Amino acid sequence: MMRVLLVEDDPLLGDGLAVGLRQAEFAVDWLKDGHSAELALKSETFDVVVLDLGLPRLSGMELLHRLRARGTAVPVLILTARDAVADKIAGLDAGADDYLVKPVDLDELAARLRALTRRASGRAAPQLVHGSLVVDPAGHRVTLDGRAVELATREFAVLQALLENAGRVMTRSQLEATIYGWKDEPDSNAVEVHIHHLRRKLGSDLIKTLRGVGYLIEKPS
Repeated sequence: MMRVLLVEDDPLLGDGLAVGLRQAEFAVDWLKDGHSAELALKSETFDVVVLDLGLPRLSGMELLHRLRARGTAVPVLILTARDAVADKIAGLDAGADDYLVKPVDLDELAARLRALTRRASGRAAPQLVHGSLVVDPAGHRVTLDGRAVELATREFAVLQALLENAGRVMTRSQLEATIYGWKDEPDSNAVEVHIHHLRRKLGSDLIKTLRGVGYLIEKPS
């Protein structure tokens, strides 16, 4: 599950986008002004930002300039009603990774967000492959040795996060930040429960535990 920061001041559009993206298995945090978004991006980690340009307190373009000026590399998709070619060029040249004009099809938006995060992680293929384990984020499907494996939403999100960071240890707090939004209140042992279920369904050797540190899926040899 990817964590999305949605920055949109229109309450109806923002609510519709947040609901739609959550239904598409994204963890969405929604803010309504550029200043609050800047503070959030300084203190928390997001996989991608969906950014309106006409924001109160701090415009989307100014927020984008500030992010790139301080070296923040989070992928940014501009979602705006401004459809002039000059506006698109300005947004992309300011550091946006993609540009969509409202109104937007939610399926297209979700696909573009998946593509942005895939490129940001250096992965070209749409699927995550680890030996005989194949994970399809777009279709929310998992197969092991060619056999379909049913995973709950959070289990899928933990597995995807670990596979996308294969070879790197992820702490419990990092996993929680990846799969839970601000409105979610995970139980204190939620990550451990998800890991337990994944091991039961996919094999006990896939996910390694580093005591006092976190969890790891090793890179395939």
